[in-house]
Amino acid sequence: MDELYYQAIDLLKELIATPSVSREEKDAADIIERHFKSHGHTPRRHGNNVWAIAPDYDPALPTLLLNSHIDTVKPAAGWTRDPFTPEEDEEGRIYGLGSNDAGASLVSLIATFLYMSQQSRGYNLVMLASAEEEVSGKNGIESAIPLLPPIDIAIVGEPTGMNPAIAEKGLMVLDAEVKGIAGHAARNEGDNAIYHAIDTIATLKELQLPVISRMLGPVKISVTQINAGTQHNVVPDLCKMVVDVRTTDAYTNVETLELIRNAAPGCNFTPRSTRLNPSRIAPDHPVVRRLEILGFTPFGSPTLSDQALMPWQSVKVGPGQSSRSHTADEYIFSDEIREAIATYIHVLNGLNL
Repeated sequence: MDELYYQAIDLLKELIATPSVSREEKDAADIIERHFKSHGHTPRRHGNNVWAIAPDYDPALPTLLLNSHIDTVKPAAGWTRDPFTPEEDEEGRIYGLGSNDAGASLVSLIATFLYMSQQSRGYNLVMLASAEEEVSGKNGIESAIPLLPPIDIAIVGEPTGMNPAIAEKGLMVLDAEVKGIAGHAARNEGDNAIYHAIDTIATLKELQLPVISRMLGPVKISVTQINAGTQHNVVPDLCKMVVDVRTTDAYTNVETLELIRNAAPGCNFTPRSTRLNPSRIAPDHPVVRRLEILGFTPFGSPTLSDQALMPWQSVKVGPGQSSRSHTADEYIFSDEIREAIATYIHVLNGLNL
């Protein structure tokens, strides 16, 4: 365990020192690839996604995927340290961009994979370090999924304090248009699109879809941008809006879109994408139950991860705290990594899928 822990800490510091903003992860992917090779594994790669399969793969057995991402957001304003220089203070905080989100989860899961790939298991094991998670990019996990063996269940590493997120909200961004008739503002002419948009906004503000998720609550609908008009004396014939929709496991994204359209028929809604779906896993799944036995509490997560692109069931769990993500002077406690490795191994040892 000590050897796994110290290797994980060294790997995390190497990754922090290697800028890997979304879509620019090549150098970080190279590091992960070399790390797998140094431990006797033959990694596979597609773009900047790198994965390894435990050598005892048996297609007759179920397959568990371990996954976390190698990309980061850009450094936030307000850093008082170099975000690409890993620093550890006397209390065991390791500072650096991506240390908490999700470098700690990534290195802990890799350590777990290296250990568990040498143990007797009743399931196959795959470790995937994915790219472009922070931007939900098409060249991230979505591009790697067709190349993986069939997956039955995934553990997704994100900062949750090792509490299992058994449901996660999805996302739809809608481009909305309300039409009117242009006219001169000085005369009683035209049909003002802005006034119709006000009605639509009021509808969306009060809209509550019939089914409320037990873990995630209601679908959250927010009008976040609005644009209309060409000049002060012209009644606008078009009002454009952007609507942010945080979906829940009560509906698919497509079902949610249809309910919104039915509630506001005077508005034309066009989704930029419906691919970032909500997810859930049964509370009595063996992985969830094992985490509960260890004292961790299942919850519903409002933040998006690569779970949204997975066609199989998954649970999100990892070291660190979501509140530290994307912040200046981001950090992880080294002891959180030690605990994560021990917890992951405890959950996977003897797991019956």
